[in-house]
Amino acid sequence: MRQITAILVGAGARGRFVYGEYAKKYPKELKIVAVAEPNEERRQLAAKDHGLSSNQLYESWEQVLDGAVMADVAVISTQDRMHCAPTIKALELGYDVLLEKPMSPLSEEVNTMANASRKYNRLLTVCHVLRYTPFWSKIKEIIVSGGIGQIVSIQLSENVGYYHMAHSFVRGNWNKAEETSPMILQKSCHDMDILSWLIDQRCTKVSSYGSLLHFRPENAPVGSTLRCTGGCVVERECPYSAVRIYEEDDPCNEWNRFITNKLTPEGIREAIEHGPFGRCVYRCDNNVVDHQVVNMEFESGSTASFTMSGFSHDISRTVQIMGTLGEIRGYMEKSEIVLFPFGGEAIEVPVTVEEGGHGGGDEGLMREFLKQVRNENSNDDQGLTSAEASLQSHLMAFAAERSRLEGGKSVTIAEMMELQFTQVKGVASPNKVT
Repeated sequence: MRQITAILVGAGARGRFVYGEYAKKYPKELKIVAVAEPNEERRQLAAKDHGLSSNQLYESWEQVLDGAVMADVAVISTQDRMHCAPTIKALELGYDVLLEKPMSPLSEEVNTMANASRKYNRLLTVCHVLRYTPFWSKIKEIIVSGGIGQIVSIQLSENVGYYHMAHSFVRGNWNKAEETSPMILQKSCHDMDILSWLIDQRCTKVSSYGSLLHFRPENAPVGSTLRCTGGCVVERECPYSAVRIYEEDDPCNEWNRFITNKLTPEGIREAIEHGPFGRCVYRCDNNVVDHQVVNMEFESGSTASFTMSGFSHDISRTVQIMGTLGEIRGYMEKSEIVLFPFGGEAIEVPVTVEEGGHGGGDEGLMREFLKQVRNENSNDDQGLTSAEASLQSHLMAFAAERSRLEGGKSVTIAEMMELQFTQVKGVASPNKVT
């Protein structure tokens, strides 16, 4: 097995704790040889993690991609609106690229990156990790085998988890659509992708509703303050209390590693008292939705409905797939799949439980991407989650957001493709759909 070398562009949560961690866990497979990260503290942590010297550390993607190729692949895990330029440059230089999802909140950039992958004949793999999980792979296998006949309808729910919602989309980095991405794209492009993959047809029409219903100033409890540690009289009762989520012995307190690099009681308390994650959830500057539903129609007439909600006790996905000959029901986080063949007995389908985030999908993605790089695949085999494959799910998400903003009216994917074309030609503004 040939060791693959990589430059890591962006050493935040995903960069450090997923891709960087894979290199630490499997050093014979992957070696990080350079890191670009504007935050000095994160740069130094990455240097320690991977044994890097000062001449292997860069403050920006421009610096690390300015010159000769120094590795086999580039892992791009910057913020959503910083994906396009480094991806294009890396492909141009000759790197195969692993790109964090979503590709971009701008449809013309999605198209530009896909075109660049073809132009430079390099891999561009998008991190739609669900396809690489044992759970979804087994469901796909049942569908392909004909076990439920033709798919008629799918119901998929993404339960974001109340603490994940508060952390990432109210207090955190993805709380404003204009700075990152709309919620349906940032959080749920995984789900658009998995629906597209399971049905294996082009989506033709989308409608959507959703809003920021709860995390608003007018819903702040009487006696609450700007910060959870600012004398808030309801802090002990509030499920969204930063003290409860990050500091106390709570099932979700593992999230404290995302608010500070000083994982001591003093460091965590300092972050709560002075950082963005100690703010009252009702008094933040957030504007992304906290719940959304999407209805989709596909070429054959099959339909799918998707529900995303920030108000659930856990982080999970549940699915019901209804076919002409049977039904599948699944609970991803419990690795539970039950097949109900019509006229027969229910069958519990065994699923391998794997370690790692997203039900083993994070590690599965890395393994498959590195295998592709070692085989030096041509554009004839761009992989399971290539930029080409990702185009469909991104268009679905763009259509859903456009529909939501326009009162739930039906939007065709053909309209989105036409709008994408005119954007690339410089005729239309992307703001209408993003």
